[in-house]
Amino acid sequence: MSYPIIQLPDDAPTQLEQLGTKTKFWFRDQGGHSMLFKEGRPGTGENWAEKVCCEICQLLDIPHATYDLAVWKERKGVVSPIFVPEGGRLVCGNELLAKIINDYEEGKRYKVRQHTVRSVMAVASAKAIGLPLGWAAPSAIKDSAGLFAGYLMLDALISNQDRHHENWGLVFVPDKGVFFAPTFDHASSLGRNETDKVRTEMLATRDKGRSVEAYVQRAISALYASPSSSKPLGTLEAFTEAAKIRPDAASYWMGKLADINLEGFRTILAEVPGSEISAPARDFACRILEVNMQRILKYSGG
Repeated sequence: MSYPIIQLPDDAPTQLEQLGTKTKFWFRDQGGHSMLFKEGRPGTGENWAEKVCCEICQLLDIPHATYDLAVWKERKGVVSPIFVPEGGRLVCGNELLAKIINDYEEGKRYKVRQHTVRSVMAVASAKAIGLPLGWAAPSAIKDSAGLFAGYLMLDALISNQDRHHENWGLVFVPDKGVFFAPTFDHASSLGRNETDKVRTEMLATRDKGRSVEAYVQRAISALYASPSSSKPLGTLEAFTEAAKIRPDAASYWMGKLADINLEGFRTILAEVPGSEISAPARDFACRILEVNMQRILKYSGG
């Protein structure tokens, strides 16, 4: 069984938005539900990476935006149902942090030194913020800060380098309250932009500096340890920072990861149609997951 590729009709868009060379639009599916189509950049693997990461979230029981492979007018992308209830709105992290941090660089996406793990965890720990709508939270996750620790573990697992301040947020729903948003936008993961030549070389090399182990250590988060930090944290470092703040939650998420057999990752990758992913990309992504899983589970909480 392969994941389906949803064919959208030419007249699908109800609200078309051009973002550079990429297409992004809202449409209604046959059931009348609001859906987003996002075109992946050709040759980057963004579409399969988004789908694979969605399925990994499912394995870990991390609340997430759902993604399916799709094509519109021969443009390949993914479709995702809106996770904001009708009448609600998503407020991204940059807007939230700008309200509480003086001179916050709201308009930048990267190299924002005030975008620290501690500042995000402080926002997420507010008692007024509920856990994501529709998610059956385990007893170990007491608040959204504990959940965000899970998002950062996910980033470390998939080598996601795109957890900038517009890739997390809160969902405001009139008459219901404020809720942490499910995790979304994971296309910058799993080495999706490498060439098959580079992937094959890294998988086979004996040069430690060119290995997959060295490659994942270079995965950089868009989060900082403190506003005075000279460079952003690595993805594993970001998770370990969160683990110091919510050790019980981090322990829970690591337990969920430890329960996953590597074969579960292989099965997910095997179900991506061959038209969307190459054999070297599958092998490389699987090796990234294996190496990162080992790195995360070595963390003792110290």
